[in-house]
Amino acid sequence: MIAQGYEVLTQLLPAARRLARWLAIVTVAFACSNEPTPLDLSGPTAGWPSYGGDPGGTRYSPLSQITPENVTELEVAWTYRTGDYPGGRVEVAKTTFQTTPILEEDTLYFCSPLSRAFAIDAETGEERWVFDAAPSLEGWTNTCRGVALWRAPEHEAGPCNGRIFMGTADGRLVAVDADTGLACQDFGEAGEVNLHDGLGEVRRGEMYMTSPPTVIGDVVVTGSLIADNRRIDPPGGVIRGFDVRSGEVRWAFDPAPPGTPPLPRGDDGKPRFHRGTPNAWSILSADPVRNLVFVPFGNPSPDYFGGHRKGFDYYGSAVVALDGTSGKPVWRFQTVHHDLWDYDVASQPVLIDVEKDGRTIPAVAQATKMGHLFLLERDSGEPIYRVEERPVPQTDVPGEITSPTQPFPTFPAPLHPHRLNPEAAYGYLPYDRGACRRRIASLRNEGIFTPPSLGGSIEYPGTAGGANWGSLAFDPARRLIVLTQNHIAQVKTLIPREDIPAGSRPKGVSLQEGAPYVVHDDVLLSPFGVPCVPLPWGSLMAVSLDTGEKVWERPFGTTRDMISFFPFGLDYGMPSMGGPIVTASGLVFIGASMDDYLRAYDVESGAELWRARLPAGGQATPMTYRIGADSRQYVVIAAGGHSTLGTNLGDSLVAFALPIPAGSVDE
Repeated sequence: MIAQGYEVLTQLLPAARRLARWLAIVTVAFACSNEPTPLDLSGPTAGWPSYGGDPGGTRYSPLSQITPENVTELEVAWTYRTGDYPGGRVEVAKTTFQTTPILEEDTLYFCSPLSRAFAIDAETGEERWVFDAAPSLEGWTNTCRGVALWRAPEHEAGPCNGRIFMGTADGRLVAVDADTGLACQDFGEAGEVNLHDGLGEVRRGEMYMTSPPTVIGDVVVTGSLIADNRRIDPPGGVIRGFDVRSGEVRWAFDPAPPGTPPLPRGDDGKPRFHRGTPNAWSILSADPVRNLVFVPFGNPSPDYFGGHRKGFDYYGSAVVALDGTSGKPVWRFQTVHHDLWDYDVASQPVLIDVEKDGRTIPAVAQATKMGHLFLLERDSGEPIYRVEERPVPQTDVPGEITSPTQPFPTFPAPLHPHRLNPEAAYGYLPYDRGACRRRIASLRNEGIFTPPSLGGSIEYPGTAGGANWGSLAFDPARRLIVLTQNHIAQVKTLIPREDIPAGSRPKGVSLQEGAPYVVHDDVLLSPFGVPCVPLPWGSLMAVSLDTGEKVWERPFGTTRDMISFFPFGLDYGMPSMGGPIVTASGLVFIGASMDDYLRAYDVESGAELWRARLPAGGQATPMTYRIGADSRQYVVIAAGGHSTLGTNLGDSLVAFALPIPAGSVDE
């Protein structure tokens, strides 16, 4: 039957290719027959000064030059290439170009997967400077999602009165002069601080930075990525605040449980931090008015066994508010108790206002991998709407414990299905659909929070989400939250350590050193290698803050670049990495999916209005800006692909804008 299927596809290909060519000709002819719409220069100008558009990460822009009516006219304005990808400037095995640039005046700042920082002209893409942190490239997949900017008060003159902060692939924080691209020599030691300080033994590639630091006042705050599932006592996930000028540690939050005595200082006189604590690898947020930093923590390592933790997951899978001056915890809200599923808080805490009972409540909107969206009071961390502690399945693994309940939001209701039933299994044919049904029925499968087991358990949603680090975008005028959901199931099987031959590591197995079990982690796929879960495998949605209901939801992403012998894509909805942005004109821009497209959607209806091919996978979050009254609005996205997802790799930063009408002074 498989051979017959391929034969049918082979017969269809010539006709499909002719159709694609005809459509391209018609599209080009139609485009050439219409003059560009005159540029509307009357609207607002706006930048993108922080990774998420603002310190609170709303990913919202007040710009209105690009509208639902003219978005189809967007064209490539410029492309900048970094050279940092496999086969590029240096020899490297894997990269993931996930950066979102920030803008100051007419300069874009961003980073590459190989820890180089860049400054380019925001309207032409011309290079202004490049800074190479020259890291040791020994992480899993080299990536850098962004940089942070600090600008000194106007009365402070001299070099480095503007500083770009970037974390590196080998665990350093560097400070670079925003104007020259030279290291700020007064910061730390010759422009850098070592984030391994105080962590004890750090193995090769075990600790580094993937997300941008966060600036609040004159403090730059860092989290870090700690490699998953290697051992039970990896380096801890300390959060540190450094003086932006000197690099001295202003404060350090060691996320050990309250009441845990601090460790004695090391022989060098520097503080030491507890091992095995949760880490915050994703994007932090800041509220400068309240002087609060909001930290999204993951769970302690290893992910799938926690019998050894003894309370050290108190801050695990929680969003925590820290005082920006002292680093002391102000409040904590835990999204998962004793997390055994790698349900890290991967999304940035987004600072919004919630209207309830006639009053405006400053809030934190926290999306999660489980498809849960928690709305919390910003000052206290208390839920704005009822959160229920519901009974969940319990472990049967010797030496493990499970929380009897887990928190479930009621407004909005969970956004992702909580159970995968055998009869819902997907398959191209009765053969693979039947195989999926049998596999699902053979595994422990009691819905969300089914714990890992010795016989194998289904985890649905999987570790990629629900929502991941792409986070949500918030439209304050329409009171809509826009976000993606991944719909992929995994199978988690614990194996007694003594059953693994000494010195071996079977495929798909994480060793979890120090734990009595290793874990086998597998995506739930059919014999044909496609997900067993029902379509779509990825979705994009908008949720109303007024009603808590989904306003719209649609499959997001096609198979266009996953099935190479198809000249077109099947609209199945695909997993994604990256997030959306929203503009005042009513547009959602998003790359993220596993095909090489940047798309625009109508924020009110979810209708896809425009898509453009990218030179590689767009597994990043775009940004937008308009720098002057006579300038165009640009939409910029990193198109460099994602090694782990298997999307097309590259090194391009691509800017789109409306065309300049003929005869314009700017032509």
